[in-house]
Amino acid sequence: MPLMGKQTWHFPSAPVLLATAAVVGPKEGAGPLGEDFDTVHPDNYIGQDSWEKAERRLIEEACQTALQKADISGDKVDVLYAGDLLNQIISANFAARTLGVPFLGLFGACSTSMESLALAAMTVDAGYADTALAATCSHNSTAERQFRYPTEYGGQKPPTAQSTVTGSGAAVVGKGGVGPRVTHATIGKVVDLGITSPFEMGAAMAPAAADTISRHFRDTGRTPEDYDLIVTGDLARVGHKICNELLEQEGFYLGDRFKDCGILIYDPDQEEVFSGGSGCGCCAVVTYGHLLKRMEKGELERILVIATGALLSPVSTQQGESIPCVAHAVCIERGSGSGD
Repeated sequence: MPLMGKQTWHFPSAPVLLATAAVVGPKEGAGPLGEDFDTVHPDNYIGQDSWEKAERRLIEEACQTALQKADISGDKVDVLYAGDLLNQIISANFAARTLGVPFLGLFGACSTSMESLALAAMTVDAGYADTALAATCSHNSTAERQFRYPTEYGGQKPPTAQSTVTGSGAAVVGKGGVGPRVTHATIGKVVDLGITSPFEMGAAMAPAAADTISRHFRDTGRTPEDYDLIVTGDLARVGHKICNELLEQEGFYLGDRFKDCGILIYDPDQEEVFSGGSGCGCCAVVTYGHLLKRMEKGELERILVIATGALLSPVSTQQGESIPCVAHAVCIERGSGSGD
């Protein structure tokens, strides 16, 4: 059945990840995963004259690189699912203008990478597209300007804060071919436990991540042992610990197979990374760069990637509203099985 339990989609045809791309800025390239990214730019302006134009260039480059690696021209793309963190998802909108492909824009905050991948896989599996493109991006300076303070302000942050990743990831999803397969997606519910500080993203998102992970196990009948790796998008050190504790309270013990993209992407002693990485680009570049390279080498057979998103806005934060959060999980498997 395509629907398993209450929230999990099973894709019987197991759409293929024909190619992926990860493009990052200098701080991300200097981290422990630097060699796994397709392009590392030497400065955060990416040859542009504003941070926002630089972010747009990141997603354009990630999409174009993924299509080139898949040996597919833009006119063969049936639909692009993409989004970002900025007002009116302007980076994705302008990139769609450049690419000239049918476009459906998304705002799932930092959950957008797996939201877009789940929708791309669903569209291909259902026969509404032969080829779909999923993409997202973020930029440290655009996110700081919109959600907190401009970088020029030099505002101090607590250790619980996170560093928005400058980067973009894109994936080409198709009906057939060689590559990892998308077999399941668990669509998360919005969870809000009342946290109001924009510097506590990890703690705010952890309950949503735990809710989606536990629901995935219940819907599919699987256990943590069925996965080589279970990785959250960007809970970082604070939120990852909280999520693990919440899952143990539910009876799920993930152990050493439980990782977080926000922890993996930076060295702890890198300058101003605080508790770890965040942003739409965090989960995207770690998954489409590092994790899929490990899968290609045969180190991973089946992974569950849970992208987490804080659905706040500058207006809601300034008005004292709490932060609603959501998490979406996608199962990616190596090989050509049906995913049953």
